[in-house]
Amino acid sequence: MLQRAYPYTRMRRSRSSEWSRRLIAENTLTVNDLVWPIFLIDGEGKTEDIASMPGVQRYTIDKLIPAVEEAIKLGIPAIAPFPYTRDDLRDEKASQADDPNSLVCRMIREVKKNFGSDIGVICDVALDPYTSHGHDGLVINGEVANDQTVDVLVRQALVQAEAGCDILAPSDMMDGRIGAIREALEENGFHNTQIMSYAAKYASKFYGPFRDAIGSKGALKGGSKATYQQDPSNGDESLHEVALDLEEGADAVMVKPGMPYLDVISCVKKEFNVPVFAYQVSGEYAMLKAAIENGWLDDEVLFESLLCFKRAGTDGIFTYLAIEMAKKLSTIR
Repeated sequence: MLQRAYPYTRMRRSRSSEWSRRLIAENTLTVNDLVWPIFLIDGEGKTEDIASMPGVQRYTIDKLIPAVEEAIKLGIPAIAPFPYTRDDLRDEKASQADDPNSLVCRMIREVKKNFGSDIGVICDVALDPYTSHGHDGLVINGEVANDQTVDVLVRQALVQAEAGCDILAPSDMMDGRIGAIREALEENGFHNTQIMSYAAKYASKFYGPFRDAIGSKGALKGGSKATYQQDPSNGDESLHEVALDLEEGADAVMVKPGMPYLDVISCVKKEFNVPVFAYQVSGEYAMLKAAIENGWLDDEVLFESLLCFKRAGTDGIFTYLAIEMAKKLSTIR
């Protein structure tokens, strides 16, 4: 009787125990990878639930301060504020965007007064929270006007830098805005203010709940952002976008959305080897949370959904799960 020849190489050996799996893990998710996006509302003493984003709230500045303190205690490196702008404050010129007393600027000053450099503040530079039409730029003769929009974005970036913002994150996708903002920062003495460019931002349907959160969904009225955000069918184009933004002075780049574009994240990291961030956007968050609440998925998928970004090559992840995951990570040995 012939003796069965067993394989010398057994891939399961190293998976046989939990300590061994940890020892050979190729990628690790830590609290240092997390950026917490937060939503702001005007007023005092209020929080508001966002129906399409279970567990996510809008905060008035005074209510936000203790939440930021918790984030610092958990070790979260940075927050990213986004304002809910009332309809009566929205207009075609996005007047609130470059107002030094805007909700975002007041929040920056308050966070820095309370916490200094204990946490970073990463600010969106775009006009959609402030326009009556919901677009990321000025609409002139029926089209989103690139160069006129860039002029406003530069002014918006400067008032945020003056308020104490650490990283400016233009998400508008206008051509040339990184170079214009970098030049303005240098001319005004903000040499250490970083720029994290949303370099590969796609015209995605995954943004729906976010537009609810900032109050711009109704303003857009079914309009498309396809003339300035990238076509979801294109991958190589993202490399061109990233190359241009890096040449213009971006310190880091963003791919948005996240999980549906892991291939883009991987390509960008391999091609440029610069700091690459991903945004686990509102639609990704909402569908995972809904599936968990309905018992269709185990909540362990939340950890898995973030770990995949690290495997793809990200250096950091914008996620509404930041507080929840930071608490869970603190219990992991």
